[in-house]
Formats: sequence, structure tokens, C-alpha cells
Amino acid sequence: MEAPHNSLTTETAGDAVPGTVTLELAVESPEQMQELGRRIAAVLLPGDLVMLTGELGAGKTTLTRGLGEGLGVRGAVTSPTFVIARVHPSLTGGPALVHVDAYRLGGGLDEMEDLDLDVSLPESVVVVEWGDGKVEELSDDRLHVVIDRAVGDTDDERREVTLVGIGARWAGLREV
Repeated sequence: MEAPHNSLTTETAGDAVPGTVTLELAVESPEQMQELGRRIAAVLLPGDLVMLTGELGAGKTTLTRGLGEGLGVRGAVTSPTFVIARVHPSLTGGPALVHVDAYRLGGGLDEMEDLDLDVSLPESVVVVEWGDGKVEELSDDRLHVVIDRAVGDTDDERREVTLVGIGARWAGLREV
């Protein structure tokens, strides 16, 4: 599979906010979005929190599918919209993938507490779609992935992806 056109190491927007590292790249297809997920998975560790932001159909679940492949987890990674969260155990001895869709959850961390993400986080990789304003308190260190796509009636597959590493854990993001 072809990798996204822009390497994670060649387009760094710099530190927009102290303690953050921002990388920008273009993704031309769903296959490349999945490949990006596999590349990100290669640097994920137990305890990592990944927040995904983007319009409906932007590619959040496709990216997560790549994360699951890269982490070597069991089960098909699909949108957990109706179940809120799915746990995919590792088949390789690595961290489990906890995939959360917070779209239907209106409140902040209080509403998320029922999911026990704080219990799962230390030994898992927790990926939260639609988590803005809801899960930031789970960890001072997190990777925020923002996916922008053309809106309206278009078949354009191109996505602009911005990776924002927040906290000391992500200081080396340029090396992905």
C-alpha cells in the first residue's frame, strides 16, 4: 500500500502551543488513512490516549482500523456508535485497543466515567472519536488527530490530517 504523500517527518508545523508538537499531512484515499493508522500504531504504548476529531465520514474509524491492525488486536474494528465502546484484546501480547465513540454522549468526563476509561487507560491504547471537551482530563499526554475533508456533495477522497501531540510523551512525534 502506498503511504500518505507527506511524511510525518517532513511537514512539521512546529510547536503552536508550548508542550505540543503539530504535524500536518495529506491523505489521498481510505487505504492511505488505514496505512497512517498502522504507522501511528507503531509508536503507541500502553496508557496512550488518542482523540479523533472530524466530520461524519472523515475517516476516523478507518484510521482506527489501521491502528487496530498495527497493534495486532482481535476483532474487526468498526464504529462503536451504538455500543459506545468496544475493547479489542491484543493477539500479540501488546496493549488492547479500547475504541470509544463519544458522539452521543453530551456531557464531559462525568458521563464518560461509566465507561471506566481511567481503569482501562494504563494497560490499553484508548482511542476516542468525538472526544473533544469530554476526555482531555484522562491524561496530560495525548495525541489529538484532526481530520478535515471537503464538505458538500463531493467524491473527493483527500483528507488533511493534523496530528497534535500534547505533553512530554509526544515530544518525539517528529520521529514517527
